[in-house]
Amino acid sequence: MISSRALRVPASPIRRLVPFADKAKKKGIHVYHLNIGQPDIETPSEWYKYIEKFKNKVVAYTHSQGILPLREKFAEYYRKWNIEVMPDEIIVTNGGSEAIMFALGVVCDPEDEVIVIEPFYANYAGFAAYLNVKLVPVTATPENGYRMPKKSDFEKVITPKTKAILFSNPSNPTGVVYTREEIQTIVEIAKENDLVIISDEVYREFAFDNKNSISAFEFNEIHDRLIIVDSVSKRYSACGARIGTFITKNKNFYSAALKLAQARLSPAEITQYGTIGLLNSSEEYMKKVMKEYEKRRDVAYEEIKKIPGVIAHKPEGAFYLSAKLPVDNAENFIKWMLSKFNVDGKTTMVAPLSGFYATPNFGLKEIRIAYVLDSEKIKDAIKIMAKGIEEYNKQKN
Repeated sequence: MISSRALRVPASPIRRLVPFADKAKKKGIHVYHLNIGQPDIETPSEWYKYIEKFKNKVVAYTHSQGILPLREKFAEYYRKWNIEVMPDEIIVTNGGSEAIMFALGVVCDPEDEVIVIEPFYANYAGFAAYLNVKLVPVTATPENGYRMPKKSDFEKVITPKTKAILFSNPSNPTGVVYTREEIQTIVEIAKENDLVIISDEVYREFAFDNKNSISAFEFNEIHDRLIIVDSVSKRYSACGARIGTFITKNKNFYSAALKLAQARLSPAEITQYGTIGLLNSSEEYMKKVMKEYEKRRDVAYEEIKKIPGVIAHKPEGAFYLSAKLPVDNAENFIKWMLSKFNVDGKTTMVAPLSGFYATPNFGLKEIRIAYVLDSEKIKDAIKIMAKGIEEYNKQKN
């Protein structure tokens, strides 16, 4: 008695191997979790101060689009990034996940198509399946550092059912920061084919080596066909806050999304006040965070490129590194690492990248590393993985 919708939604490749990690822990094995984008950096103290400051005697509903003081604060924040939006062009959502669901729900009917650049954030597949929307991939490859595919690759997959292009910049899972010219490609395709652009900008601040993260908003000619989705989870190490934003200057998109927001009533009151605190935190906090992640990126890349046969390019942003391993199947290797391999009572868990692809059997040898632990732990974790690859291949041979 299970619905076809429930059967259609894929299990998360980030989380579905957790039972293997749990079993390892029960045996007393320490698991380095590089599989999930859960930062270990402390959340700004302003979060807690604002929750205490605005604690009410009754935990109440708020406006469906979010409390005005928070939307005003978001508008102020976005202005710093040359994203000129008003509070009534922002809907506060239950995390970036709900913002993506709203975006897909606003522009797509069942069986419509959305183009994605694979590998993509794996949960796009779950959101799309839930809404009965088809993700149509164009493929980026590890061999060229997962750069954006050619314009012709996009044009080949456009059909009368194509409604939008959905992508993240900086990219989860590849760590690529798209250039202005690469985003211009998407802009041109959207204009020429009357498509909506859904720009996932959750990792906006996470651009390294003095690179700039270019927002799709900087292209004025697409404001009428643009939806930006965002979240405070990563930049403020506040994944559990579940606060994101749906942003658009298109009034029809906004009013349609607001109906979806009304149907789920409202975001959580107390976390909205806490988020005002996050947005009031010092710029020094963010500078330290970025410096720390750049250091972790360097350590992760230096360690993984030591492994013979690995194909990996240095990430430019976000806090992920995708790589192709010299193994027959990355998911089987990860399961083996968790169930049969450890070094001095420690093992490493990463995410299999096959679940970040829409094309069947793509990414079978690829993984995503989330460098969200401190540098010494990352170094140890990847060294353990290197030894694991060597032992795994010996057993296979």
